[in-house]
Formats: sequence, C-alpha cells, structure tokens
Amino acid sequence: MTSTPWRWLPKAASLLLCLLFWQLAASQHWNLWLVTFANVPTPGSVVQAALGLADSGKLARHLSASLTRVFEGYLAAAVVGIGLGIAIGRSKWAEDLLLPPLEVIRPIPAVAWIPLAILMFPSSELSMIFITFTGALFPVLLNTVHGVEGVDPRLIASARSLGAGRRAILLEVILPGAAPSIITGLAIGMGTSWFCLVTAEMISGQYGIGYYTWESYTIQNYADIVVGMLLIGVLGMGSSLLVKRLGALFTPWHRPRGKA
Repeated sequence: MTSTPWRWLPKAASLLLCLLFWQLAASQHWNLWLVTFANVPTPGSVVQAALGLADSGKLARHLSASLTRVFEGYLAAAVVGIGLGIAIGRSKWAEDLLLPPLEVIRPIPAVAWIPLAILMFPSSELSMIFITFTGALFPVLLNTVHGVEGVDPRLIASARSLGAGRRAILLEVILPGAAPSIITGLAIGMGTSWFCLVTAEMISGQYGIGYYTWESYTIQNYADIVVGMLLIGVLGMGSSLLVKRLGALFTPWHRPRGKA
C-alpha cells in the first residue's frame, strides 16, 4: 500500500508545476497564439496584494459578507432542491407538473437573473442571496431526482411486503438509497454557489469577495483580481470538501470504489 506522504506527492507536484508555468509566463510576458500573459501579474505580486488586503482589515468583512450570502442561498437551495427532487422522483404527477417549467428555467445563466432579481426583491442583499440560490438549486434537484429514481424497486416492494407505510419507505428506503446521489448534488451545488457569487455581488454591495474581485477589475488592479479569484476557488473547494466529508459521515454504508 502506498504511504500517505507519497500519496500527496503527485498533487503537490502538479501545483508546483502550475505555479512555475504561471511565474515563467507572467514574468517573461509570453504570447501563446491567442493567449497573452503581458498583463498577467506574477505569483509574487499576487502574494503582496493578498498581504495588503489582509493588512487593510477588510478581508474579514469581505469573507463574512460572501459566506453569509453563499450559505443562506445554498441552504435554501438544498431544502427546496431535495424536496422537489423527492417529489419529482417519486410521483409521475409531480414530474409532469413541475419538471417542464424547471427545465425551461435551468439553462438561464445567473447573470441573466440580475435585472429580475432587482425587481423582485426589496433589498440588494436578498437579490444576491437569490442568485446564489439559483446556482445551487439545479445540481441538488437533478441529482436528487436521479438518486430517487435509481433506488431498486425490489427494495421498495420488500418494504411494502413487510408492512412498511409510505413514511417508513421514504425515510428508511428511499432517502438512504438516494443519499449518495443527493450528497453529490449538494457538493456540486456548493461549488456553483461560489461560481455565482461574483455575478450576485455585481448587483450591489460594499463588501464581499465577488464584489472585491469585480471592483479590482474596474480599477485595473490586476493582482487583486487574481487574489479574489483564488479566494473564491479555495473557499469553494473547501466548502465542497466539507459537504462531501459530512455526507460520508451520514452515509457509512456507501463507500466509493477505490482507484487503481
């Protein structure tokens, strides 16, 4: 069996290679056909910008605002997505009634919701939470539907033959069987919530990582743009990993197959 330090070696090497490429391309102003690195900041200038943001005292305020918006929108999407997914996966009537309008709405990008969100909600804060909600909703919904529909009908029939009612079948057969797929949807939904954050914070606001990134773009602080991008990436990755770890605790019966 491979030891733990060696297991992390390829991951560390891939990150170092990416940093090396970034450093060379930015410092040497590479021009690779359609892509130019003439204005791309070097890793060193990005680190300096990150330290400057931390020293300014605004980082905590930016993080607090973004985390609040993301998690409020995400939790609402999780409740609505799982509820609708179970209904659609279990009921043909619910599928015919709910799925067509949801499928029409699903391809609409988050940025297209901005004008309507401003009109629908009395505050910009609620508008931003709504944008993150739309980002997380459909991954959760579709994975829940897939998980519920994928439960073996023989398990449901066996539970019925043993006298289980609808509630017992839902709680003891359907939800445990669909849980791995639901958790996958929750992890993807968390990532898409962060993806939509910049769009959400374009609406309005004085604080937030997405707002900080967009403001840096408008005033052409290139290093700060990368700082904002990396913060969103790290927070999104960490949040998705947290959801997966919590999901693994709640589904001890499910273990993904190991990779060769």
